[in-house]
Amino acid sequence: MRFFSDNAASVHPHVMAALAAANHQDTAYDGDALSAQLNGAFSDLFGTAVEAMWVATGTAANSLALAAMCQPHQGVICHEEAHIEQDEAGAPGFYTGGAKLMLAGGEGAKLSPETIDTMCAAIRDDVHQVQPAAVSITNASEYGLVYAPSEVAAVAEVCKKRGLGLHMDGARFANAVATLGCHPADVTWKAGVDVLSFGFVKNGGMGAEALVFFDQEMARATHYRRKRAGHLQSKGRYLAAQLLAMLEDDLWLANARAANQGAQIIAEAASERLLYPVQANEIFIKLAAAEAASLRAGGFDFYDWGEGQARLVTSWNQSAEDIRPLAEAIAAL
Repeated sequence: MRFFSDNAASVHPHVMAALAAANHQDTAYDGDALSAQLNGAFSDLFGTAVEAMWVATGTAANSLALAAMCQPHQGVICHEEAHIEQDEAGAPGFYTGGAKLMLAGGEGAKLSPETIDTMCAAIRDDVHQVQPAAVSITNASEYGLVYAPSEVAAVAEVCKKRGLGLHMDGARFANAVATLGCHPADVTWKAGVDVLSFGFVKNGGMGAEALVFFDQEMARATHYRRKRAGHLQSKGRYLAAQLLAMLEDDLWLANARAANQGAQIIAEAASERLLYPVQANEIFIKLAAAEAASLRAGGFDFYDWGEGQARLVTSWNQSAEDIRPLAEAIAAL
């Protein structure tokens, strides 16, 4: 009955089992045997050599990624509704030492290459204006819309032209890949992404996200920044165990497919109420206050999204039987 956030979903049993298996003495911090496997495991997943490290939160992953690309006097171009702007309490500025988030518009919280290029062209090349150093896009976006590989490549082409790094906030990266049906490489490094914040907590993990550097040179100083930021956990093997468990047999992708399929059940019922196409596991609908109250009276939990709108999120562990009561209730309004 809970559709407020996939952050509230349970931990996958395979992840719990991996945590139990890791519960023995090993080297501290990131020197343990499991942490040592991350680079190889993620390199295998993406089909190229990467540097991967664990962090506990998506906020830390995003902020450390941006700090690797941006000096304190520079800026990061992002959507005005990006998570790094709306929901991270200034953390990117804190981690980067003061870099500015340079906000742009775009339908469905997606940035277009034209918007980025126009924004850059309007900035004078002098010391009186903040110079952008990076672009951050979210896949799937804050409204659940997916960037296809060709769209990422078009953004990356502008970044290359303007000398900017490209970060992908992948809090729901698994859901995007599940929808696209492509290889994860196609929508990341092959399309021009330099660093990915790869989300696992929303998708069956407990408390670990992955920071994946396709430009390995960017990762060097990040090891120090992670420590300085208080994210070098002393028992890092428990974070590494979660990530490795999710990668095993593509559990990350299976969980995302399950969540996406659940979202489609609600999307079909919501029909003309939909504010955006449902391309991942988030559903945004028109919902009057009285209708929202009626659903809540029926025991359904969800997030109000401005006046007359609501956000519903399905999770990896919700079956069709779990979801159909909400779909039927929406259809009956």
